[in-house]
Amino acid sequence: MPHAQIPSSATVAIPALYLSHGAPLFALDPGTTGPALTRWGACLHASHPELRGVVVMSPHWMARGPAVMTHPAPATWHDFGGFPPPLYQLRYPAPGEPALAGEVIGRLAAAGIAAAGDPQRPLDHGAWVPLMHLLPDASVPVVQVALPAGAGPRAVYAIGSALQGLRSEGVLVVGSGSMTHNLSEFFGGRDAPLPYVGEFSRWIEDAVQRGDTEALLDYRQRAPHAARAHPTEDHFLPIFFALGAAGSDRTVDYLSREVRYGILAMDAFALH
Repeated sequence: MPHAQIPSSATVAIPALYLSHGAPLFALDPGTTGPALTRWGACLHASHPELRGVVVMSPHWMARGPAVMTHPAPATWHDFGGFPPPLYQLRYPAPGEPALAGEVIGRLAAAGIAAAGDPQRPLDHGAWVPLMHLLPDASVPVVQVALPAGAGPRAVYAIGSALQGLRSEGVLVVGSGSMTHNLSEFFGGRDAPLPYVGEFSRWIEDAVQRGDTEALLDYRQRAPHAARAHPTEDHFLPIFFALGAAGSDRTVDYLSREVRYGILAMDAFALH
């Protein structure tokens, strides 16, 4: 899928990234989104050789308050059940980076957000599954940030905003969620996307392209089918982590608009 070139310069901020990590089987069945992420990741590596780490938020780590992974070698956690055995053999052996984790905690503190370090935390599938496609050699250190339980869009946006400066220091900031996530409608065997999936996703895309942050923050009231697309907010909130890290002056590069199983929109986009 064609997309804009990533600017190359040590002084140019690395884009922030939002991606949908889909179902765990995304690790084995990449569809069109997996190759799109791989191409973008290869371009990122080539144009930003100073890339020194990934900071990612996934809805599969929810904590009572802000928390940051400080483990130097986080395990690959297969935090799901009932899938084919080959899925449980996969590993994503990227190192952690306690020093980068300390920078994240420090930047959050400077923004008035108290975050605790977690030295035991493994990588959940919301982090390692998409990273297998994005950065398949697993050589770039990964630090995961928890989604605080009970946080809303503005609180998550503030967490991302506090980390915006890391993008000018060789760090890729990633929000990993799902553009739509109503698993009660997952009946299997559906090919055509349900109409609401596209209507919600394209409303979000339009607001992102226009830079209408206020509309996005109020998506629950303004976006069509918001409650159906997200009966709970957890899988949508990481979009605000990426938007906050991107800041208000941004351009958008869409990488994927695929829909899986008729209900899971796999939208992914970079924010420059």
